[in-house]
Amino acid sequence: MRYTDWFEIIDPAFRSLILPNVHVDLLYAGGRWLEGPVYVPAARHVLFSDIPNNRVLRYDEVAGTVSDFETIANFANGHTLDPQGRVLTCEHLTRRVTRREHDGTLTVLADNFEGKRLNSPNDVIADRQGRIWFTDPSYGISTPYEGSLAASETGTRNVYRLDHDGKLEAVVCDLEQPNGLALSRDEKTLFVVDSGTSPARLLAYDLDATGKPGAGRLFSECTVGMYDGLRIDALGHIWTSAGDGVHCLDADGKLIGKILIPETVSNVCFGGPEKNRLFITATRCLYAVFTNVRG
Repeated sequence: MRYTDWFEIIDPAFRSLILPNVHVDLLYAGGRWLEGPVYVPAARHVLFSDIPNNRVLRYDEVAGTVSDFETIANFANGHTLDPQGRVLTCEHLTRRVTRREHDGTLTVLADNFEGKRLNSPNDVIADRQGRIWFTDPSYGISTPYEGSLAASETGTRNVYRLDHDGKLEAVVCDLEQPNGLALSRDEKTLFVVDSGTSPARLLAYDLDATGKPGAGRLFSECTVGMYDGLRIDALGHIWTSAGDGVHCLDADGKLIGKILIPETVSNVCFGGPEKNRLFITATRCLYAVFTNVRG
C-alpha cells in the first residue's frame, strides 16, 4: 500500500504528527477480538488480550515474534503500567483489577464495591501519584463470549478510583457503558469514553485539587463505529479507536486525521524505545506504525 493509503489528513495540523513514506506494519493475525495493549519498556514487549480466546499474547519487539503470555487469563481486557512498572489488568471473568508484582505474584486490587461484586472491569490507568482509575461496564457479564453471563450486583456502571489507602470510590456514575479512559498530560482532566450511546461519546471531566471529577462535558462524538480505547501523546493529541481505524483529535476535540486500518480498532498504546511507535489492536490483528510524536 502507498503512504497515502494509510492516512487521511483532515486538518493540515495532522501532517506534523505523521512521517512520510512510513507504512502500517501487520505484526500478528489470528485473534478473535484483540484488546488492551500495554508496552513494557523493561522487556521491550507488548502485552495484549485476545478476550474470547481467554488469553494474553506477547509481542517481542526485538525478535518480532508473538507468543502466549497467559493461556488462562480470566478473559483479561485492559492493561496499563503503574509508576513502578508493574502491569495492571482488568479481568472480566473474575470481575476484578489485579497487579502483577515484579516477582510474578498477583495482587488483587479491587473486586467489589461496597460489598457487591464489580461488573467486568474494562480499561485501567494509573496517575503519577499511583492512584488507579478503571471503568466497569457490563460487557463481560452480558455474554459468556467475553466472560460469563451474570447479573450486575452493583446495578450501575461506573468509573472508579482506587486510592493509596485502598479506598475505592465511584467517581463517575452517569454513563451508559464507560469504556476507555485517559488522563491529560497535566492530570487535570479525565477523559472517558461512553460506548453505550449512539454515537459513542468522549467526555472530559475537570479534576479538582483532590482529584475528584466535576460534571462531564462532551469532548467529541465518534463519526465511524464507536470509540473504545485511547491514549494521549506528549503534545496533548488524543489517539482513539474507531470503526475505520485510529482517529486523532486535537486539544479541542476536533478530528484532524486518521490512521486507516482495514478492521475495527479496539485500542492503542505508544511504545518502543523512543515512545514513538503506536501499537494498534484491531479485531483479529495487531498493527503498529511509527509516528512523529511521542506518547
